[in-house]
Amino acid sequence: MGPHLGRGPQPLRLTPDDASRAHPLPPAPVTGTTVGRVAGMDFSPSPRAAELTGLVREFITAHVEPVAAAYQQEVAHQADPERWVESPVLGELRERARAQGLWNLFLPAGHGDAWAAEFGTHGGTGLGNADYAPLAELMGRHSHLAPYVFNCHAPDTGNMEVLVRYGTPEQQDTWLRPLLDGRIRSGFAMTEPEVASSDATNMDASAIVDGDEVVIEGRKWWTSGVGHPDCRVLVFMGRSVPADDTTTDRHRRHTMVLVPLDAPGVKVERLLTTMGVHDEPVGHAEVSFDQVRVPRENVLLGEGRAFEIAQGRLGPGRVHHCMRLIGQAEVALELAVRRGLARRAFGKPIIDLGGNRERVAEARMAIDQARLLVQHAAWKLDTAGSAHALGEVSAIKVVVPRVAQDVIDMAMQLHGGGGLSDDFPLAGMWTTARALRLADGPDEVHRGVVARLELGKHRDAAGGTR
Repeated sequence: MGPHLGRGPQPLRLTPDDASRAHPLPPAPVTGTTVGRVAGMDFSPSPRAAELTGLVREFITAHVEPVAAAYQQEVAHQADPERWVESPVLGELRERARAQGLWNLFLPAGHGDAWAAEFGTHGGTGLGNADYAPLAELMGRHSHLAPYVFNCHAPDTGNMEVLVRYGTPEQQDTWLRPLLDGRIRSGFAMTEPEVASSDATNMDASAIVDGDEVVIEGRKWWTSGVGHPDCRVLVFMGRSVPADDTTTDRHRRHTMVLVPLDAPGVKVERLLTTMGVHDEPVGHAEVSFDQVRVPRENVLLGEGRAFEIAQGRLGPGRVHHCMRLIGQAEVALELAVRRGLARRAFGKPIIDLGGNRERVAEARMAIDQARLLVQHAAWKLDTAGSAHALGEVSAIKVVVPRVAQDVIDMAMQLHGGGGLSDDFPLAGMWTTARALRLADGPDEVHRGVVARLELGKHRDAAGGTR
């Protein structure tokens, strides 16, 4: 299940009097300020990250903001979800961004360095999670457009990271290169309609080795990215042992396989809506797999290693999603403040009515707290690795969507009926935040991870007793 469910931020249709209250990027931070440095944890951007943040900020201001509303209007008005087409505006912006080296910025430091150099990423190396986080926040301010401009959009970023880390040279030549080049798109097929997918060990669609082939059978839904006209391949997670196998460890029962979308037996059954709208032009779909056969060479990393891949894929992806949501929350707060100062009721600016000042203060504090939590998780991923950052990543997955949802809801209330309409981006942003409380694992699962790790500390200290 992907993060960008629902229509996403909608265009602002502003009157001349309202034009000054649009949401441009905030001013850059004062040079030399420390973003965060506590007890050995340094959240300050590296010199390269600071430079890239400035370049991305300038690009968004100069090229994305002027066309964002028109682009979203064009995309949203494609009434037939089965005939979505990509706007020429996006293609032009992607060419311009790539020419400036603002391309594939998500590539991980170390593993992704050679690919960053080959595909012209500014600086020629990958970035750590802490350095990429502020870039993701900037892109999140126009999440329906900016991530795609820089080739930094889900689910492709996660799928490309999987291929960078675990793909064979042949898999990389066939799928990674065209993805990094921006010539194709991909999808991620994990969630299933017939099982409780919050427990990933429940996945029952199968990927069984048969000689030199893998036979794919079953049904997936909320398969992200399938609706895009350029989607060509799926990363499919399936059970790779017989259904009645009771001896194999439950975390070694599944395999990830590359499945071409045009393989015989693959059928997109329907494109799904969230709260009544599609996620144009990316889309989430229900997909059936009827005796689909792919070469055994399409297996990623090895049979039974799906959870090992997922651990490496989902941690950085959750940082990306959460920082993009923080960008949206910042936009919502800015719109709320401008609306509250500009509109009057009962002889006063509405910001002075009904506790709205206190709500603004709470929103400001909540966003800043959430950002620091994500920066800490990103730092932990960089310094200790995914296996040792499970609690931090689960914590941000619970906290950030909830904070964003609350801030956006507050802004919607200040906008009155307009906040529910497509005249402002708030309703679409709220849908995105609400969806992320389910995508990549529901809140309850991530709270369980945090609780288990916290209880484990005390049990270890007590010698394992309860």
